[in-house]
Amino acid sequence: MPKKAKKQQQSGGTPATVALTAAGVPFTVHAYDHDPSHPSYGEEAAEAMGVSPDRVFKTLVADVDGTLTVAVVPVAGSLDLKALATAVSGKRAAMADPTLVERTTGYVRGGISPLGQRKRLPTVLDASASAHPTICVSAGRRGLEVELSPTDLARLTDATLAPVARA
Repeated sequence: MPKKAKKQQQSGGTPATVALTAAGVPFTVHAYDHDPSHPSYGEEAAEAMGVSPDRVFKTLVADVDGTLTVAVVPVAGSLDLKALATAVSGKRAAMADPTLVERTTGYVRGGISPLGQRKRLPTVLDASASAHPTICVSAGRRGLEVELSPTDLARLTDATLAPVARA
């Protein structure tokens, strides 16, 4: 994890929670004990919080025509790369190199938040998020989630709302 993110965590927050606080957005932090042996970070979060997997969203980063692009999709499903490319007027999408993603966002795999990233990336929020009053996304480290309205998440990340998840 980058030194800057560690310093912010020690002072009471992650870059994601610091960004939410600075924006004056209401949110709730949910912490749980992360089990490194669990096969899915997102499913683990849903189970630990007792929240339906369709309300817990994972943050994935893809390379769309050479541009790193964030996709925020329910943990109960998977990312439709073709739909993501279409949503950002691109032609081809592939999952991005994890090392590049960590270096660009400032977060580690399994703890990547769509909020407070080191470099702001184009973001697409799956349209299913709008069916819920609140959703949960990573707060910037494994074992920590933030719950907020999908409208606030879309506004803060300047996200496009589009159907980019597959069941």
